[in-house]
Amino acid sequence: MGRYLHVLSTPDFRRLWTGATISMLGDGMTFVALSWLVLSRPGGTTQLGLLGICYTAPVLLGGLAVGPLLDRFDKRTVLIADSLLRAVAVASVPLTAALDATPAWLPFTVAAVYGLLKMVPLAGFPAAIPQLVDETDLDPANALESLSFSLANVVGPAAAGLLITQIGAANVLLIDSATFLLFALATATVRRPLRPQIAPASADGNTVDTAPSRSPSLASLARDRVIVATTIAFMAFNIAEGMLMVTGPWLAKNHLPGGAAALGALLSAMAAGEIIGAAFAGQHQPRRSRVQTIGVIQAAAAVAFLALLATPRQLLVGAGFFAIGLLSAPMTVWAQSLRMRRIPPALHGRAFAALRTLMQATPPLGSALVTPLLAHTQLVTASIAMTLVAGLPALYLIFAVNDGSSTPTADHAPKPTAYDAEER
Repeated sequence: MGRYLHVLSTPDFRRLWTGATISMLGDGMTFVALSWLVLSRPGGTTQLGLLGICYTAPVLLGGLAVGPLLDRFDKRTVLIADSLLRAVAVASVPLTAALDATPAWLPFTVAAVYGLLKMVPLAGFPAAIPQLVDETDLDPANALESLSFSLANVVGPAAAGLLITQIGAANVLLIDSATFLLFALATATVRRPLRPQIAPASADGNTVDTAPSRSPSLASLARDRVIVATTIAFMAFNIAEGMLMVTGPWLAKNHLPGGAAALGALLSAMAAGEIIGAAFAGQHQPRRSRVQTIGVIQAAAAVAFLALLATPRQLLVGAGFFAIGLLSAPMTVWAQSLRMRRIPPALHGRAFAALRTLMQATPPLGSALVTPLLAHTQLVTASIAMTLVAGLPALYLIFAVNDGSSTPTADHAPKPTAYDAEER
């Protein structure tokens, strides 16, 4: 706990983390609300797959644009603009519902706007972390970023499931709109500039130009086997989670008691597991190679997808969701710190945007793959497919990739990479 308190004692990090947590609370409610709006219509199962694609597919396009923005402009400005734009988009559903004039396409459009801008906070927050905390505090800071997502989504989905029955799915989106505004306000109070980082002065006293056009290119990442292997493994795991994104609502609607409340409970169980897993990862460092440790954990998480076969036993299915969250959180925390140490600062914005775009762009494939299986009630096939897709790449991390050392400490710095040399 001491490491977390130390990081949170940094006022600017605390402000940004608090704003992100509030915003993620709204996000956790929004997917449940959008899903229920779609499921309440004829042909809801098929449309739910389309919603999942709209919610995730535009990430690829948005991610390509946000990286250069984060490396060229103050990250505070980019995060504020994103929050204000999405606040307006989300509010359009309850506003048109109040006029009884919500078009059928609007939920899908809102989901697409979410996907298009999703990478702004997902890349902007981690890109800002190295500018807000010391290098030795990266693990707890990254764990807190994971906790900001997980903690909010323990409350968000469960609250949405209950609020939908009280105020309707459309009005739940109004709450998310307000959380975006609060995130914008919190970001505006961050005093430390989060501008592109400038290299130290050279021997002759002149400042080295580190403008994005002269900094290391994204192509240099391809020469780092660790970065490439972990990114591909996470892309595969996210395909399985994309399949789960559709399977969860489908189970709640057709095979589990409780309806919307059951869906909220499943998503909350996963988020609760993420909280515990992230809290552990922030306090403990892998004793062996980080890459191999990540592979072992991912393989175990892949097995947890088989809990879906316990349907209609909601408690066992919920345990599977919990295990997936519990194991996936340390993967995220340790891999993110690994990347921060291996990627040069001048490339952080573009690198995190590119890598997270690749990883976040794969869930639509999972949503598309699982929809016809569920339409034909092939839950067994879907569960086995999730396990294989998530688990096979993990074996490669375990047996074929090694980062060459355990977690770096103040006395054990990471080895230079190819693009470290380029930057020097």
